[in-house]
Amino acid sequence: MDTMDFELTEEQRMYQRALRDFCEAELKPYAAEVDESGELRWEAINKMPQLGLTGLQVPEEYGGADLDTISLAIAMEELGRACGSTALSLAAHNGLCCGPIVRWGTDAQKERYLPQLTSGKVLGSLALTEPGAGSDLANSVQTSAVKEGDSWIIDGAKAWITNPKYAPVIITLVRTDKQAGTKGFSMLLVEPEHVEGLEIHHPEKKMGLKGSPTQMLSYDEVRVPLDALLGEEGQGFYQTMQTLDGGRISIGALSVGLAQAAFEAGVQYAKQRRTFGKPIADHQAIQWMIADAATEIDAARLMVYRAAWLRDHEKPFSKQAAMAKLMASEVAERVARNAIQIHGGYGYSREFPVERIYRDTRLMTIGEGTSEILRLVIARRTLEAFD
Repeated sequence: MDTMDFELTEEQRMYQRALRDFCEAELKPYAAEVDESGELRWEAINKMPQLGLTGLQVPEEYGGADLDTISLAIAMEELGRACGSTALSLAAHNGLCCGPIVRWGTDAQKERYLPQLTSGKVLGSLALTEPGAGSDLANSVQTSAVKEGDSWIIDGAKAWITNPKYAPVIITLVRTDKQAGTKGFSMLLVEPEHVEGLEIHHPEKKMGLKGSPTQMLSYDEVRVPLDALLGEEGQGFYQTMQTLDGGRISIGALSVGLAQAAFEAGVQYAKQRRTFGKPIADHQAIQWMIADAATEIDAARLMVYRAAWLRDHEKPFSKQAAMAKLMASEVAERVARNAIQIHGGYGYSREFPVERIYRDTRLMTIGEGTSEILRLVIARRTLEAFD
């Protein structure tokens, strides 16, 4: 019988401590620089394989750490607490690229890609969204692939894609049968350096998460071999939904990390800043903000852990992952907003981290399922339970 246990295992606690030490030394001091420059700190990423961060759930034989999902959530929280840009790129790399290859790749595909992806020298990418297709992938994806001899020929465009300029392989969702509805999609493995006709556009100029590259892709008769198919033909939409379910745990955990960073900065400032003869932490208005933040962060973290636990125990977790991501992303935005309020005018300055954290949190309620779509998912699953 599965029992409820709110304690991390000793192994998980040790991993958390090691991650905290690494992130405090290698990421947090450079987070503002990453945001300003728009470039990730590769000196830190190169060291990540030793902590399993470049292959969190990749089997050890391919250079990964083969961790449980709660450990993945711990890792994403620690990364998010230190540097939102780095955390987002690592979330996409692990959950959206490594994950599908581990799950559906052939032995040959795993041997070809996973050792590269876990090396700390590259970051993987998944191309789903299009200029006219975000939440409504099933009806709106136009990028297509047709068979011609021993190849697939891909035409179309993708938008808002994370990491493509660093990727040795970009998993691309395409229509392979325009008449088959949701059974007409497939995933293809595209190697940017070994194909012609693929243009990776300049990184988007974004509000936040500036160090994590977000780019548009254009496919003009891009030819890939037939064995570039990931999984079975016609299963691409199903694979996408499964991938996003797991990704929501990662983004939920990342959101908790951003919230935790904003919370810690707010509390620290409130204890130092004095008004009316005492620290502002002694004022009730500030205490209420701190109390709300502490409570909501704790609740969000527990929801993320529950979804992760369900996934590890092979129980249905789609609804719980949606709930965790919804809760955590909206909590992060509230906590970051209030952390700026606690800082007053200084909170609006780039000299303090809460300004950057607030900008970084803003994507969390959009990527991997907007809050509005997640509410539909949760409502649908809840109503089904009453049938």
